Amino acid sequence: MSDHILNHFNKLKAKGLNIDITRGKPESKQLDLSNELLSMDIEPYLGDVDLRNYGEPLGLKEARILGSNLLNTPVDNIITGEQSSLLLSYQFLLSHYLFGSKIAWKDLDNPKFICPVPGFDRHFRMFEDLGLEMISVPLLDQGVDIQSLRKILNQEKDIVGMICVPRHSNPSGEVYSDQNILDIFEATTSYSDDFVVLFDNAYLVHDFLPTNEQSSIWELANKSNALHQAVCVTSFSKVTFGGGGLSFLGAAEKNLELIKRIRASMVICPDKINQKRHLDFFKDKDAIIRHMKKHADLVRPKFETAYAILESISSDYGTFSKPTGGYFITYVTKKPIATKVVELCKEAGVLITPAGATFPYGDDPLNNTIRIAPTFVNEEDLKLAIDVFISSVQIAHNEQLV
Repeated sequence: MSDHILNHFNKLKAKGLNIDITRGKPESKQLDLSNELLSMDIEPYLGDVDLRNYGEPLGLKEARILGSNLLNTPVDNIITGEQSSLLLSYQFLLSHYLFGSKIAWKDLDNPKFICPVPGFDRHFRMFEDLGLEMISVPLLDQGVDIQSLRKILNQEKDIVGMICVPRHSNPSGEVYSDQNILDIFEATTSYSDDFVVLFDNAYLVHDFLPTNEQSSIWELANKSNALHQAVCVTSFSKVTFGGGGLSFLGAAEKNLELIKRIRASMVICPDKINQKRHLDFFKDKDAIIRHMKKHADLVRPKFETAYAILESISSDYGTFSKPTGGYFITYVTKKPIATKVVELCKEAGVLITPAGATFPYGDDPLNNTIRIAPTFVNEEDLKLAIDVFISSVQIAHNEQLV
């Protein structure tokens, strides 16, 4: 191993760094873009609706219209909720687990869910909570590996659904092509009429570089005669404030009724004052797009900084994703050293998402996939963190014999 690499690593280690790039969070400058929400005067009435009282379980009509425009889904098929798309996803899954459209998942011997990988650790936690066996399917540049998906569907019984992040997939940044989504619907509707495809469109408006156009999930599901199996969620968690924005769910008939049923038991009513606050802040979809361009201007330089430093070492060590939106970069090492790389980074004061976190059960079979979240820290800390990272990759690579 080169003494230069070790010496450089030890110099970084001696700085006593304390940098956390584990989670994809906005930095404070991004949050400042929405500070007007904190001081807005909200009238207590919207038409005949008293925002302070109970009622409007599906959300304010005006907020549902905003969600309808975002998801390109009929307003009657939209619920405007609270907090995050993750919460709506959990509520939806729970509705199928407890009630189901024909049979509750809890009454099946071994219900299973397909998870594209690498994927989102919080998604995996939901499935573990509900006792749903997770089956991994690889991601390719244009979306899910359809050949592998069909193979799984041919081999396995009691698969009840699949989850996707179709735009700027977390964490590797794929943007599913329209054809890929159509192929998903074709394969899964052929498997079962009750199969659910849950699209967590958390990064629907989070482009920071030119990105391939996508048709809406509703449009593609309708084209595939698959509206009955498609559910799409999104939120303002990384648009305004984490946990303090709005969330939206679009679904047809039976899935819409199931989410309404579970929410009737769990939620006395949505926070209509917060919905009105966001309606005043964002008059329409165009206002959201303009707002997100301001986010992009803050996020883009950090990704470009990370790309430049990652490119400074040979691809013999590994390769990395270059997303055009979202919040993550995925590095794939050439050798099975992800665990060692994360350990070395921690030793030098840089916290990275645990190795294996992007796979179900925390088990990366090749031990080579690492998620990097560059957005939360300032640019100087980011440069130091990625420098520590590439040094750790080189050290772990050169120590690994095979």
